[in-house]
Amino acid sequence: MPRKKTFTVAILWRGDAEARHAATPQNNRFYRIFEELAAVGIHAEPAVYDEAFADEVREQLLKADGVLVWVDPIHRGNTRTALDALLRDVAARGPWVSAHPDVILKIGVKEVLYRTKHLGWGSDTHLYRTIAEFGAAFPVRLQSSGPRVIKQNRGNDGLGVWKVEQIATRAGAAGTVRVLHAQRGSIPEDLPLQEFMARCEPYFAWGGCIIDQPFQPRLPDGMIRCYMGIDKVVGFGHQWIKALIPPPPEGPDSPAAQPGRRIMHGADAAPFQALRAKMETEWVPQMMEVLGIDVAALPIIWDADFLYGPQTLSGGDSYVLCEINVSSCFAIPDQAPAAIARLVSKRLSNARAD
Repeated sequence: MPRKKTFTVAILWRGDAEARHAATPQNNRFYRIFEELAAVGIHAEPAVYDEAFADEVREQLLKADGVLVWVDPIHRGNTRTALDALLRDVAARGPWVSAHPDVILKIGVKEVLYRTKHLGWGSDTHLYRTIAEFGAAFPVRLQSSGPRVIKQNRGNDGLGVWKVEQIATRAGAAGTVRVLHAQRGSIPEDLPLQEFMARCEPYFAWGGCIIDQPFQPRLPDGMIRCYMGIDKVVGFGHQWIKALIPPPPEGPDSPAAQPGRRIMHGADAAPFQALRAKMETEWVPQMMEVLGIDVAALPIIWDADFLYGPQTLSGGDSYVLCEINVSSCFAIPDQAPAAIARLVSKRLSNARAD
């Protein structure tokens, strides 16, 4: 006998009016999550969003017990400004929203790299709130500490992330840098440092700050994505990334320049148990304390991207936090949809009990 449906959850992603009209639980990339929610007795429905019909989406969300949101910070020139305001209003009226926009502004932005730099996942990270601060401090830091990585506070798909290194030119021009954008298809570019810094000025208007980290030489060893279900690891993804690595002679569009497939692993995967232990017992609890977040506020699904840092004296690996993704965490390991469903059910049951 089918289990009685006890809650309604809206799964929200961005799309046009046609996509909204055609959406079913089966015809989108979230179908596994729909299936697992149904298996624990939760009725899940698509909630395709666009600013053009935001009022219609708002009315739908207000009828739900909970909302799971998968929308990137930037999509084809659109930001989440209007959507975040809508979600705040919906959450204030009763439905539970994950991830809540205010939580995203704490952990899902690059500023978290600065605020938590003293944790074991941190590095020599700096923050600039104005173009004047950037102009005064960054050139000195670049000269004294080698290649740096500049990141706008909010973004996705490599937008606003740059490797910057000083170079010597034949003409002996001072202040010349080589920059490489992390967006796919980018090629290195040599230009005056001041010209590059002026290019970054719009990032202050959108995200409020710029983050500056040292470039990690072990980047070619790949990136580890640690998927979290609230405060517990639910899986890993390892990928040979090509962002911030100069393309081969064949060019940025050649097969050799494309990132490798992300290989998914369960939470118990042996190569990542040291990282799992650090996340669950040290780094996530410490992050929550620093940012003033309790367990109930953590997103149902989020992930932390790590690069390999310097090897320890014993030859072991260290890990450097690259970014935290909260707005739209996908693809996810095979084990994650069932974990998401269980966590959603527990969260909504606890809310009903309260």
